[in-house]
Amino acid sequence: MSTCREPESAAPKTGVTISFGERFAASDQFDAIFKEGMALVEHTARYLDGPGRQEARKLRGPLSVLYATESMRLTTRLLELASWLMIRRALKSGEISAEEARNKRQRVKLKGTGRPSHVKGFSDLPEGLRRLIEQSFSLNDRIVQLDRAMELAVEDATPADNPVGAQVSRLQEAFAHPRRRSSTREARAALSER
Repeated sequence: MSTCREPESAAPKTGVTISFGERFAASDQFDAIFKEGMALVEHTARYLDGPGRQEARKLRGPLSVLYATESMRLTTRLLELASWLMIRRALKSGEISAEEARNKRQRVKLKGTGRPSHVKGFSDLPEGLRRLIEQSFSLNDRIVQLDRAMELAVEDATPADNPVGAQVSRLQEAFAHPRRRSSTREARAALSER
């Protein structure tokens, strides 16, 4: 009785899905958006601690309240965006697992598209603050789109949505458990017992 062993590379492989999220996170595009996001956070902090603080002191009444409100919204938005970017970078560098990244991502509250133009008095705010708010919304829009695309890519990669992958899985299951061959005599005996 000779045993012929097939090379391991000839064994059926499960479908390999290329994850948009993994590809994007490993790309130069991710590095660019990461740097842009962190630079915007730093620029905003410098503005709010320097020129923004001086401009805010000059404002009176409702405009002063609007400045405080919009600067808090800006800070919150940037905190969420920076959190998303940091989670993706940590995943890329192997600091956290995909499961940890998913759990952390669930805590990040990315907001959909929106603009402050509907806010009464927005055009009266200092130009520096308005510009930072617009830049933050632009970054937010791109990150929300990326996040949705990454989530859709993960959902699309499920085996249930892949008919070929499902068939391969069934075949692997069928041949994974070798059946005991019964002799003809055992088969006849089993039939006669019925």
